[in-house]
Formats: sequence, structure tokens, C-alpha cells
Amino acid sequence: MGLLGAIACGFFLDLLLGDPAWLPHPVVLMGKIIVGLEGVFRRVFPATPRGALLGGMLLAGLLPLGTLVITLGICLGAAYLHPALGFAVQTLWCWQALAVKGLAQESRRVYTALTTDSLSAARKAVSRIVGRDTQALTPEGVTRAAVETVAENFADGVVAPLFYMTIGGAPLALAYKAINTMDSMIGYKNERYLYFGRPAAKLDDGANYLPARLAALLWIAAASLVGQDAKGAFRIWRRDRYNHPSPNSAQTESACAGALGVQLAGPAWYFGTLYEKPTIGDNNRPIEAADILRANRALYTASILALALCLGLRALVVALW
Repeated sequence: MGLLGAIACGFFLDLLLGDPAWLPHPVVLMGKIIVGLEGVFRRVFPATPRGALLGGMLLAGLLPLGTLVITLGICLGAAYLHPALGFAVQTLWCWQALAVKGLAQESRRVYTALTTDSLSAARKAVSRIVGRDTQALTPEGVTRAAVETVAENFADGVVAPLFYMTIGGAPLALAYKAINTMDSMIGYKNERYLYFGRPAAKLDDGANYLPARLAALLWIAAASLVGQDAKGAFRIWRRDRYNHPSPNSAQTESACAGALGVQLAGPAWYFGTLYEKPTIGDNNRPIEAADILRANRALYTASILALALCLGLRALVVALW
């Protein structure tokens, strides 16, 4: 069936099964490697800004390159043993590189907690999917955090992996996941990671540059299909897509805010420090728990559009080649 079939099968396995707890996930292994290598490099290099930067650069180069080489070797070896085995390995890793159902499930848990449980339960649920401090969030703050996460992670949990697996199969998609995992673990501008995490953060910015903008356009298209405000999504995206310290994070957040007619982002606490971030979108109405479900509908629709686009482009290139 080839790479097209592996991508399609992996996508639908993710929709059906998400990330089962019983199945070892490569991102978990990546996280352990990051922790281990950070400890090694911090001992090897001097405890100075330059030393931290050098250690961070080495980690940012080794992990994605090592991931690419090892997974490519396994895929080629499996295909050499039997085409069906090669297809199965590609399918498994394409599946694990995607996060459509997991993202929807986790955000829906926040919705359920907001509507049926206590605020403390909702804060705990949203803490599983956001990096900010959640212990003092209001119900609106919890909802806003969940909606922002659905929108932002559509880019790096769905579109970017599809983008890279379309180009280079599961190995390139997993190399991207290594970059994204590094950024989520060490790409912070706090005292510990200001220098050590900078190379990973910059690499993630570059890897997500095109996928984030493609994701925003797909979200706008999805808004028109699920009955949301596509014109508003496009208008707010054009206006607010750079209202974030990251060049990529506000791309899909702005499209989502415009589609829903709500205001996202704004000041937030991280590790006990308040960051005065700009707002995204217009405050046309108060955000509500149901906006999480609306964001999920757009997520599923935009994900299917992303799959169709990537498969179509891959098929076209293969046919022309």
C-alpha cells in the first residue's frame, strides 16, 4: 500500500484509538533521553551562559538527527524483511506521531469537569494539557486555556506531523516530534533554560513555521464547514496572528478566536511568574465551556482536511515524478 496507505491508516488508528496506555510511545522515550542528556551536558560543559548554550545546541542536534537515523534504519530493515512488516512499522509510527483523539479527549475531560464536577477538578484536568499555572484559574480561565491548547496543538500535534510524514514518512515525522518534545520540556525563558533551551526553542520555531500557517488556513476552512464564523476567523488571523512571543503559536489561536467570536490569550502565570501576553481576538461574548466542544468540532474537521490535502499532494508528486 506504500506510504500513502501508512499515513491514512495511521491517521484513522489515531482517530479510533488515540494513545493507548498499554502501547509504549516514542515520545516517552524521547523525554527520558532529553532528561538524561541534559544531565550529561550540564556536567560536561561549564555552568556559564556559553556552556549552557553549547550543551543545548548539542542536544538540539543529536536528538532529532539520532531519531531520524534510527527510525529510518528500522523502517528500511523491516521493509527488507517483508513489505508488510515495513508497512506495519510505518503505520504504527505515523499513528503515534499524531494526537487528534488524545487532544480532543483531554480537552473534553476539562469540559466535563467544568460542567459536572468542581472547579478544582477542572483545574486539575486542564493542568494535564497546558504549561501555565492552573491553581488559581477561574472557570473562564480554565476554558480559555483548554480552547487555546486545542487550537495551538492542532498545528504541532496534527498538521506538522502530517506535513513531515508526507515528505519523509514516519522517520521524519518522529524527528519532528523529537524537536517538539524538546521545546515542550526545555524551551522556556526561565532561569534554568534561558540558554540551554534556546536552541531547541529556535529549532521548533523553524520546524513549525510552515505547518503553523497551513494549520491556520485549514482551521479557517473548517470553521466554514462546522457553522462557525470563517470570515471572522480570517480577519482575526490576519490581525492577531503575531500576538504571541512565539512566531507560530498565535497562528491557529487567532483563527480559532475569530471563528468562535471570543478573546483568547492575555496575561498568564508560568512557574509563579506573571507574563503579560497580548490578547487574541475580540471580546464579543464571554467564553463558555461549550466553546471547548466547538473547538473540538473544528479540530476534527480541520484534521480530516489536513489529511486529504497531504495525501493529495503526495499522490500528485508521486504521479508527476
